[in-house]
Amino acid sequence: LTSIPRLVTAYYTLRPDADVSTQRVSFGTSGHRGSSFDTAFNEAHIHAITQAICSYRQQQGIDGPLFLGIDTHALSVPAAASALEVLAANGVTVMIDEHGGFTPTPVISHAILGWNRGRMSGLADGIVITPSHNPPADGGFKYNPPNGGAADTKTTTWIQNEANRLLSAPSGANGRASGVKRMPYSRALAADSTHRHDFMSAYIEDLGAVINFDVLRGTALRFGVDPLGGAGVEYWGRIAEHYAIQIDVVSREVDPTFRFMTLDWDGRIRMDPSSSHAMQRLIALRDSFDVAWASDPDHDRHGIVTRSGGLMNPNAYLAVAIDYLCTHRDGWSEGSAIGKTVVSSSMIDRVVQRLGRALVEVPVGFKWFVDGLQDGALAFGGEESAGASFVRRDGSVWTTDKDGIILGLLAAEMTAATGRDPGERYAQMEQELGTFTYQRIDAPASAVQKAALAALTPDAVNAHDLAGDAITAKLTVAPGNGAAIGGLKVITERGWFAARPSGTEDVYKLYAESSAGADHLHRIQEEAQAIISQAFAGAAHA
Repeated sequence: LTSIPRLVTAYYTLRPDADVSTQRVSFGTSGHRGSSFDTAFNEAHIHAITQAICSYRQQQGIDGPLFLGIDTHALSVPAAASALEVLAANGVTVMIDEHGGFTPTPVISHAILGWNRGRMSGLADGIVITPSHNPPADGGFKYNPPNGGAADTKTTTWIQNEANRLLSAPSGANGRASGVKRMPYSRALAADSTHRHDFMSAYIEDLGAVINFDVLRGTALRFGVDPLGGAGVEYWGRIAEHYAIQIDVVSREVDPTFRFMTLDWDGRIRMDPSSSHAMQRLIALRDSFDVAWASDPDHDRHGIVTRSGGLMNPNAYLAVAIDYLCTHRDGWSEGSAIGKTVVSSSMIDRVVQRLGRALVEVPVGFKWFVDGLQDGALAFGGEESAGASFVRRDGSVWTTDKDGIILGLLAAEMTAATGRDPGERYAQMEQELGTFTYQRIDAPASAVQKAALAALTPDAVNAHDLAGDAITAKLTVAPGNGAAIGGLKVITERGWFAARPSGTEDVYKLYAESSAGADHLHRIQEEAQAIISQAFAGAAHA
């Protein structure tokens, strides 16, 4: 187990060296992440990032309130204190939870959009302090601009570069970065610019706009939820009470060591609701509920456990959710499209085609769905890592960040409305549209190899066949928006693979899928690894 006292001590005492790449600020697909033990997530990082955000706000003319939320990781509380010291010193109006509690990521997105609705000036933005489902020793820090979603690459690059400039600047007499404005935490907490905000009520009371609770009231069905010790732990009881539905909360325990978790596939603790290893507690209770679900520490991801089939593959649930929503939301525009990432299942393509809607395929990262969800071009956006959100019942924007809360409640809604749980619905879908076998593998890769993979071009792949089928496409940009996928996707009539480097670990991720069974999938994987090895060999030779 992580020693929380040592972790927090390291946060305050270890000073990053900006000349060491692993100790610099680095924004991936979901903000800056790292552990204070590795001098990758420390007080100096948070001061620098927050000051950079203050400078960015000033540059962009963002002068409304900043909504600040945290999850239940041990480093989130000290990081929130550090951020508030800088925000208050810069005169930023900050909204924090009225009880000093935890705030899920989608609740921050909902708050930003709610404040900005109808405004042309005084726009709000937000900071979410969370490393998502990462191990207990990690911390994370994410900026959400006025569109309510995770910041785009242009914005995060600017913030990252400015934060690293501040880290590199000579320290003042007090040992702090000279370009960072800050005040003592006690003063920042009591500052006129710091306000308490009721995040929970605003979000919960608006849930009826996105979930049809009418079909849930009075039902004899039993629903269960495991918050996995996360930021929504106090939300579920309030939701059940407010909408008069039966939801059993499996555990209300919050412990920064997350000692109650079963170990993930590699023996580490991760609060990943899509992992069968991490989800053993709820899977063991599958027969106790008609459908159950879990969310990660910041409640932006979901895991659905059905009585019929146990823990669902995230791709399977995305396909079922899209099919149900598009046939049970009369207020949605027929012209709104469905968004998926390039590494999500082809089952989604077939579902969307059957529905007669357009499909928008984008690179990995929920930030690519933000604009579409906000302006109504997209009705739904989802990624294979069990993150999704969708628009309100009237077709207007709900959140522009992943929302594990509504994806869990949707499983209850569709079970009550159709009499079949999501697992049963997917089994029927396979009979109608075919069976897909999908797997992701993480394989070792050096920094040089990861760079080579990210820079691959279609011409670098000499193969014309994959697992016995002709290659029909070699992609390095997403079909939906032309943005670089940071890797390669190779497609045939019966399958595909995609490979991209990890932004935080020395591995590359290999995604593969076959519509011809497990043996065919294994052939795709083997030949994909050979293609990637050739690319790595070329990089080493260069």
